Amino acid sequence: MNRVVIESADTLHGQLQRGLGRGARRAADHKGAGDLVFDCIRRDPRWDRQVEARGLYYARLVVDLELPAAPIGEFLLEPSGGDEWRGRLALEVLTELVRLSRREAAAALRTCAEEGELWFEAVDALIGLGDPALAEGLDELVVSRCDEPDLDWLITDPDNPVLQQWARRRPQIAAALRRRREGTAGAGKARPAWEEDGGDRTARSDSELLDLARRRDDDGAVAAIFELGRRRTPALLDLAEELLPQRHGRWEGALCRALREYGSQALPRARAWARAHTGCAEIALCILAQHGTRQDIPILMAELEAAVARRSWGAAAGPVEGLGRLRAGEAVPLLKRIWTESAYSYLRPRVLVALTRTAPHTAESYAVEALWDCEDDTRRVAASAAPFTDETRLRLHRLRSDPAEDRQVRAAAAERLML
Repeated sequence: MNRVVIESADTLHGQLQRGLGRGARRAADHKGAGDLVFDCIRRDPRWDRQVEARGLYYARLVVDLELPAAPIGEFLLEPSGGDEWRGRLALEVLTELVRLSRREAAAALRTCAEEGELWFEAVDALIGLGDPALAEGLDELVVSRCDEPDLDWLITDPDNPVLQQWARRRPQIAAALRRRREGTAGAGKARPAWEEDGGDRTARSDSELLDLARRRDDDGAVAAIFELGRRRTPALLDLAEELLPQRHGRWEGALCRALREYGSQALPRARAWARAHTGCAEIALCILAQHGTRQDIPILMAELEAAVARRSWGAAAGPVEGLGRLRAGEAVPLLKRIWTESAYSYLRPRVLVALTRTAPHTAESYAVEALWDCEDDTRRVAASAAPFTDETRLRLHRLRSDPAEDRQVRAAAAERLML
């Protein structure tokens, strides 16, 4: 878990750490903002580094504040000290800077590829940019350092112009491209899990499938759970009560996924699970968030309040979505607090959707700010929800025309500007 101290959301530093749009808008008028941006890039303040976005957000700040790319490249050449995440965000920022026409960032990526600990990731980034000129000559480094599994991991897009150029002069890379094409061609022909296990589960009775599901020892058990879910067999609810409290990782996930297909049919049991706080509480909240009615608002509110009190931002996602779907006006003060305080930027698109549904007028100022947010989905929602002003119109034009911007955000901005 991230150990970086997250500063107060009242400060510019804290806002930049969270990737908030208000931080991006304030930075130009704040002396020393550049140092804060570099600090965020070096120390990676993301609460969940696997899903949260910051690369484009900080790259845009580097451009807007006219900051040099060289310090980011120099940071990448420093020893990692065993921290597997150190430097990943800096690589993302440099990659986005190239997309924003800061070509000197490509030189920093090349230096990292040639000299840095994250050389493999830097090569991958340069390949992803799709410009053979930026990666010229790196094919020699790749074939000298990569064995066959490394090449297979690195070469994911056979149509990439960088890889196609390299393949013309490197037999190893050409072979990896062939393997990738052959693998892609056969990917759609995978046999269902029950066939791999030796039998068609659709021909089994419910009781036979339940027996198979209780084995918890092979792919056949997972396939049996999915088949029971497809049938919406009531007995699967009993099986969930039996197995979920035991916390059997893979099968727990399969049960949760299968039960989501039950929709409102699972509501009575989900309500009982939520009240009892058993091992089924997590899937109960998911069901209530997706399919609950207004009678479930108190449960969702209580869970959201508890998650915020614990600063358990991931646990807040389901209740936020459910309360927004139900247009629960009583959730608005808490939603506003989450927007400002949460260190989990991945939560903000859900908060913005919930605000626009529960309090459209209140949501307007958040939607304006969200046009500068770090998360693609937040900007996409904001492009449709922000009120038209001279400022927001200019921002929408920039989002529509920015080649580094997410495709769906560009489309949402273009559609809004046509209205």
